[in-house]
Order: sequence, then C-alpha cells, then structure tokens
Amino acid sequence: MRVTVYCASSSAAHPEFAQAAHDLGTLLAREGATTVYGGGAIGSMGRLADGALAADGRVVGILPRFMGDLEWAHPRLSEVIWTETMAERKQRMAAEGDAMVTLPGGTGTLEELLEVLTLKRLGLFLKPVVIVNQRGFYDPLIRLLDDCVNESFMHPRHREMWTVVDRVEQVIPAIRSSPTWTPEARNFAVQRLV
Repeated sequence: MRVTVYCASSSAAHPEFAQAAHDLGTLLAREGATTVYGGGAIGSMGRLADGALAADGRVVGILPRFMGDLEWAHPRLSEVIWTETMAERKQRMAAEGDAMVTLPGGTGTLEELLEVLTLKRLGLFLKPVVIVNQRGFYDPLIRLLDDCVNESFMHPRHREMWTVVDRVEQVIPAIRSSPTWTPEARNFAVQRLV
C-alpha cells in the first residue's frame, strides 16, 4: 500500500502536530506501507519522513523543481519525483497513493485536501480520504462541509467521501474501513431542485 500524506512545512506550529506526523510515518513503515508526501525536510513534512525512515520505511517525496533549487527537499528520501509545477505535484501526489491522509496544515494542505474531495465528488478519484482532526484543528472545516450538505450544495452521500479520526493511530483502520466510492458518484455530483 502507498499512502499519500498531506501535511505542513511549518516548524513553528505546536510540537504535537510534528510529533503526530513522526508517529504516522513510523506507523506507516511498520505497516509495510510506502509514505508518499511533498518531500520537504522541515515541519510536519520532515518529521513524517524521519519517522518512516527511522522505522526502515520507504518514503517518496514529490517536489516541484524550484523547491529543489531552494534545497527544501529531505536529504534521505528513498525516491524523489520532480515536477515542473505545483499543479503537477498535486496530480502526482494524488495518483501515487492508494489512500490520502491529511494532517493539520496551512493553505497548501487545505488545497490538496479540497482538490481530492472535489475529484472524488465527480467520480474521478475513488480512493479513501482520511482527515486527522488532531486537537480539533479541522472542526471548522468539518462544520463547513456539513453546511455544504445541509444547504444542498452537496448531496448527503458526499459525507461518505471522507473519514475523520482524532489520532494517527486510527488512520490505518480508517483506510481499511473507508466506504467504497465508484465513478457512479458523478450521477449525484450536481444538486438539482426536485
């Protein structure tokens, strides 16, 4: 299994976020899963890779070339995939993983999560999406997604597109129990007046 993890490059955030990233990397490696992520060396990104590598896991980093020029890449990755643009990076990260896990992060992390949910809504992306709501970080986003359903911008079945967990220890079971999603999702992607 290959698990794509969206997470932050900030090293200024609460240390519990970085520790959880490290723990997730360790758990994925012990599970025999390859960790796929944005390839950075600092913040939750770096700690994720450090945790996986310390447990003899395989770690694939996906970075646009300009980040390599800035020496932002983690120096000990098992494999680096270079892209020309940020958009290509997002596409590769989504394509490389068998499941997506989102840890707390900033605008880049939010963009990655919302893009795969949009693609999943359209039946173009069928993989499990797990949101790690550590320290209640994603409570406002989860409420907003619920409001999207409650206000009929999305169908109630769209709530099955993601699974929310509180701790990284719950990630693997959440991936395994994720509801099946099929291309037929596009049949209810658009909300219509009935």
